Amino acid sequence: MQKNIWVEIMSEKKKEFAEGTDLVRNRKAFHDFTILEKYECGIVLAGTEVKSCRARSVSIQEGYIQVLKGELLIYGMHIAPYGFGNRFNHESVRPRRLLMHKREILKLSQKVKEKGVTLIPLSLYLKNGRVKVELGVAKGKTFSDKRETLKKKQDDLEARRAMAH
Repeated sequence: MQKNIWVEIMSEKKKEFAEGTDLVRNRKAFHDFTILEKYECGIVLAGTEVKSCRARSVSIQEGYIQVLKGELLIYGMHIAPYGFGNRFNHESVRPRRLLMHKREILKLSQKVKEKGVTLIPLSLYLKNGRVKVELGVAKGKTFSDKRETLKKKQDDLEARRAMAH
């Protein structure tokens, strides 16, 4: 009987971290930027950072990505110190390296050279037990663009309500 309870608890944990579930999502990015393209990449993390990510104590709201010397680095990403990390704990805000193929990095660096285009983290998620970052090639929205987007969402909502009735 005890064994069944243990199996039930473990299956609940697996459901919690199922494929495609986001650990954290940058909702502000979709409001402030127009996302042109999305890419998936790995991230180099210390052991305590991975445990903090699994506990969802991560913030990517102020995060941005730069291409330096053929490498992708993410800045401004905050990973809270792990509660049981003792002396092996990590710094909460530091540049972290992103993992992509060389040709993809070169392609991204060409896109970033255009005026007004930047790289931002969209979400952090688990895939096959590894932490992945979804990054977006984004162009900043103006105030009128933001207002137009909100108006379009409102119109869609009203149309759906009219169709329901």
